[in-house]
Amino acid sequence: MVPLLTIAAYEFGEFRLDCSRFALTRNGRPIRLERKPMELLILLVSSNGRLVARIEIAERLWSSEVFVDTEHGINTAIRKIRQVLGDDPEEPRFVHTVTGRGYRFVADVQAIPAKDETGPVAVAAESLPRADATHAAADGSGRNWPTGALVAGALGIVAVLGVGTLLVERLRPRPVEYTRLTDFTDSAVAPALSSDGRMLAFIRGSTDFTSADPIYVKMLPDGEPKLVTNDARSKYALSFSPDGSRIAYSAIGERYFDTYTVSVLGGEPRLLMRNAAGLSWLDKNTLLYSRFLTGIHMEAVVGDASGAISREVYVPPYERAMAHYSYASPDHRWVLIVEMNEHGDWGPCRLVSMDGKTPPKDVGPKGSCTSAAWSPDGDWMYFVAEVDGRSHLWRQRFPDGTSQVITPGPSEESGIAMDPGGRSLISSVGAHETSIWIHDGRGDRALSSEGEVVTDTLAVAFSPDAKFLYYLLRHGPPNTNAELWRTEIDTGNSEEVVPGVAMRSFNLSVDGKEVVYASPGTDGKPWIWISALDRSVLPRRVGDVVGLLPMFGPDGTIYFQVTEGKSNYLEKMRADGSALSKAMPYPISEVSGISPARRWIIADIPVPPFGGGPAPSAVPTDGGEPRRLCDGICTVSWSLGDDYIFLGQEQSSRTTPGRSLAVSLGRDESLGAIPLQGIQPNTRPKDVPGSMVIARDYAFPGKDVGTFAYIKDNVHRNLYRITLP
Repeated sequence: MVPLLTIAAYEFGEFRLDCSRFALTRNGRPIRLERKPMELLILLVSSNGRLVARIEIAERLWSSEVFVDTEHGINTAIRKIRQVLGDDPEEPRFVHTVTGRGYRFVADVQAIPAKDETGPVAVAAESLPRADATHAAADGSGRNWPTGALVAGALGIVAVLGVGTLLVERLRPRPVEYTRLTDFTDSAVAPALSSDGRMLAFIRGSTDFTSADPIYVKMLPDGEPKLVTNDARSKYALSFSPDGSRIAYSAIGERYFDTYTVSVLGGEPRLLMRNAAGLSWLDKNTLLYSRFLTGIHMEAVVGDASGAISREVYVPPYERAMAHYSYASPDHRWVLIVEMNEHGDWGPCRLVSMDGKTPPKDVGPKGSCTSAAWSPDGDWMYFVAEVDGRSHLWRQRFPDGTSQVITPGPSEESGIAMDPGGRSLISSVGAHETSIWIHDGRGDRALSSEGEVVTDTLAVAFSPDAKFLYYLLRHGPPNTNAELWRTEIDTGNSEEVVPGVAMRSFNLSVDGKEVVYASPGTDGKPWIWISALDRSVLPRRVGDVVGLLPMFGPDGTIYFQVTEGKSNYLEKMRADGSALSKAMPYPISEVSGISPARRWIIADIPVPPFGGGPAPSAVPTDGGEPRRLCDGICTVSWSLGDDYIFLGQEQSSRTTPGRSLAVSLGRDESLGAIPLQGIQPNTRPKDVPGSMVIARDYAFPGKDVGTFAYIKDNVHRNLYRITLP
């Protein structure tokens, strides 16, 4: 077998660009570069000095069929490339701008061939933005050859050897065709189709799960989108009634999710059912939906609009788990379940039998499944799942096929609406990026621009002196673990705090000298660690404990969340790992913070000892009785200096940043200003002395009530009809 030459890496100056590993190094030391700038750098370096036009960059890196803000994306990617290369745009060593046209890589480049291997060789195109990208290759004599010629020669040899079809198939995968259905400058998400496929409903907003944005309807294929409702409730899970006259949606009520319907012509929403979510019709009288059991434990059931249950379909095994969506097969014998697991994360989709006689099993890819659908004949299951940090469309033949990705490109997908004909589906396609911002006396400004800021619980905090902001940041490829970074507020200078250490959450000590965090080990389990912020000593593991969301309590005690049996509990131990015990005897749903003086732990309690429904509560660390903070759903965060507690009450939308009520508590962290029954929904400052409104739904307070950080999620998505392979 004749060996074929492939390109493993490129070298220029002190840099080495490894295509196969998607890695950039400088004098042997790795340099972080995000996925899109890395793809663009590979394209420029491999183009052998030719001018790469901006339109070519957009087509290769973002795909010409899918609309995103490519102008901004290209500018941002070029800026980040220049930052890591130390390149001056006025006197470029590497990337030269041809104004109005594109970019040329001007440094001398040496192409490093891969080691010879026998057998059919797929040219290293999968490391590039597109398979037909131009490379430069060395032939051993110092001459450079364009990769197009190299690939042509390789294909010729392979064809002679009788295996050309395999290589061509690999280099030329069957294309997926996109037809744009909406053209908003912001986003359209959560698609739903009427049973005849003629009407499309969606939310015009940035997220398809609990969005406060409005619902629209569009007649397909070319009708204009029409506003249906301005309902400010946080909503999700749109579905059409069997006759197509009404749209049902789930909305967050005071204690539970309720289901409302609204006419496709618009008008006032009507309450259909209390304690019902993810609702769809099996026929005009029979409904498939989710409901709360105890606390926030959600099951899927079949019943009618009166609330009478005919049978349970699926009960998640953990009390924290929530079966948010359920999708019945065309013959109504099977159901696909989309659920949050015991940690509040989206888990794999589950296949359950409608009669309960077959044990549930995971289906789809091994990742976070957020939406599902069936083909009209029931032969295929479709999923939106996040794998390695990217959300794409997948399919699997029912019941035991192998998962296959449908849309592996640079854009991401969200939501599925299956066309009745079965030849296409509709999904929300686009891109997003997160950044952390600060609001203070200087106004609002961004503190981070590199990487993806993590939005999970205990992922952002001010230092005790409020001079630094700490946050978890993800760099490089999408599956890269998040690391702890900090930015100095006054200068904007940023640095990594514990280099090379992946974290899932963190909490700073009272004196600001240490950080406690959960970090996945080689076994994938989250172990608890403590590290000095000045790096004076090496990180040390605390005991032999697996837990989540660790926090420093009073006197150096470590509090953390564990799963025992079917429930979550809050446990504590000393900083040396000894004296392990439960911090409270009753279960929690999730811990979300601790007060600056370590007097109160913020946790959601599914069955509060003070009675009532699930409630965000303040749990005293001295062993006393907990206090309800909100009578309903809210987010909670605590200021550092002026002793305010922020209660997020209204979710952000496309037109508003949301709303929090800042309640003054006094220096002793007393909760006297908060009624025993908790703050009521939509409470105004006049009803709580000393309180004020903050124009953010989830803010991270600093030293005073006017200083806080928040995460901005820049999303641009539109709805597309996607042909199926």
